[in-house]
Amino acid sequence: MKHLLFLLFPFMLFAQTNYDKAQRFFDEKKYDQAKPLLETLYKSNTTNLHVIENLGDIAGYYKNWPEAITYYKKLKTLRPDESNYHYKYGGASGMYALEVNKFKALGMLDDIKESFEKAIQLNPKHIGARWALVELYIKLPGIVGGSESKAKKYSNELLAISPVDGYMSRGRIEEYFKRYKAAEVSYKKAIVASNNSAESCKKLADLYKNKMNEPAKASALLEQ
Repeated sequence: MKHLLFLLFPFMLFAQTNYDKAQRFFDEKKYDQAKPLLETLYKSNTTNLHVIENLGDIAGYYKNWPEAITYYKKLKTLRPDESNYHYKYGGASGMYALEVNKFKALGMLDDIKESFEKAIQLNPKHIGARWALVELYIKLPGIVGGSESKAKKYSNELLAISPVDGYMSRGRIEEYFKRYKAAEVSYKKAIVASNNSAESCKKLADLYKNKMNEPAKASALLEQ
């Protein structure tokens, strides 16, 4: 046994060194350097969740959606009880659906919805999955399942979990359907709820400048 450990030790040390280097490159967003190291680690252990997730995230960063989908699908197969794996799989699938032909995209819709809904089922406070469903339901044509009322349902759920996300998502819905005054009201509520966060202020400023033709209001808000 001691001899076996002695033989394995250099390999284990090499793998750990590679893992540390890969993680450092990943954290520093040096994905072109992290990826080959992660792929080597993946070949030696195809069930390392952290390595698989990093590879999926890198694929998503480079908008290689089929590759990202493959990694995220493996994650949710290995750990079906982890909400974020279902969320990331749904997100990558949704982005890919925007690039393929309409018939293929239609065939993907149920899988995308189910992934986000599963993420919420596993984590009832999952914010990202609800945001994704808001976007999905406002953008889909009614004939294939689009629904403003369903989008509002998830927006209301967001409001109960995180007021700023609730108001921001409601503003997004109103803005999408060109009800700009109503969107303005919701974004103003988001600003109050977030204590003047940069993101909520920028969203209202963009509305003033690009949709309501009120650049002076936009400038004043950003200065404030």
